[in-house]
Amino acid sequence: MSKKELSPTEQKELLDVLKERFEKNMKRHHHHDWETIEAALTSHPTTVWSISQMELTGGEPDVVAFDPKAKEIYFVDCSAESPSKRRSLCYDQESLDSRKENKPENSAVGMAEEMGIQLLTEDEYRHLQTLGTFDLKTSSWIQTPDPIRKLDGALFADRRYDTVFVYHNSAPSYYASRGFRGLLKM
Repeated sequence: MSKKELSPTEQKELLDVLKERFEKNMKRHHHHDWETIEAALTSHPTTVWSISQMELTGGEPDVVAFDPKAKEIYFVDCSAESPSKRRSLCYDQESLDSRKENKPENSAVGMAEEMGIQLLTEDEYRHLQTLGTFDLKTSSWIQTPDPIRKLDGALFADRRYDTVFVYHNSAPSYYASRGFRGLLKM
């Protein structure tokens, strides 16, 4: 068993949690069935490890259908608020390196890469918000276009007043209420 694989017991426990969440939230993925998802997961141990990291950091990953015709399966953090163990992070490694004082432990992009996932794009974040109500008290970093990032900016999003807002901040900034939501394509 490699470092990025779960033991058979850990994998079964995670699959049980994912199955229960999948069955409780069918509107997120009504074009999928659990047997297909489970078969795909059991044949990709590194993917299962990444999903376990999403779960361990408070993300409550679930299958989210972006395109019913796509052959890919998308796991997205569906916790009500930005995952609790992925907050107080600046945007990326460059922004982390630029901080002279009060550096956070990591960056959103760096932590996502370590976990084997990616930050949501603005479109993916907006789509997720059509499937539920997320980030009413927190906010989440989202992928930032290069022209904005080159000017030391980064984007984040949240939901307030029943509306999804996308904002900007300097990439080195970090807040206790801002984390990131991840996406894993399988």
